[in-house]
Amino acid sequence: MLETINTPKKDYYSPSHTAEHILNQTMIRMFGTNRSVSNHIEKKKSKCDYQIDRDLSKAELEALENEVNIIISQRLDVTESFVKRDETTLDLSKLPQEAGDLVRVISVGDYDHCPCIGEHVENTSEIGTFKIISSEYNSQSQILRIRWKLSFFYSE
Repeated sequence: MLETINTPKKDYYSPSHTAEHILNQTMIRMFGTNRSVSNHIEKKKSKCDYQIDRDLSKAELEALENEVNIIISQRLDVTESFVKRDETTLDLSKLPQEAGDLVRVISVGDYDHCPCIGEHVENTSEIGTFKIISSEYNSQSQILRIRWKLSFFYSE
């Protein structure tokens, strides 16, 4: 019998958590990084740390922010599925063995697929606008920290 833990455990703010998935995939595609090595996701502001061998320029950060917003604006459905641990090609290195034999995968359209136990929006239209607040690079640890927030603009 396959064993799984179906109940999401991370108590992240779902729009920010889903935006983190998009940011991670965008960092992978634009700069060849892995997903964030650490993060702190909140409603007011969030941060993600990436292992990378250089700092990003202001223009690169603006391009990153723009690309994340383009993906958000595509109104992609965010879905969950379950796959057998031993039949997936996804990176499971952060997933503890006690997570079970079935892995919960969150998909943001066809853009990102990631094992995750957190809460997410149903569609990227629920995220709002992604804004990079600041970044800093530590050349000794080769960690780039990106601080960001979401904004919502409503029109009548």
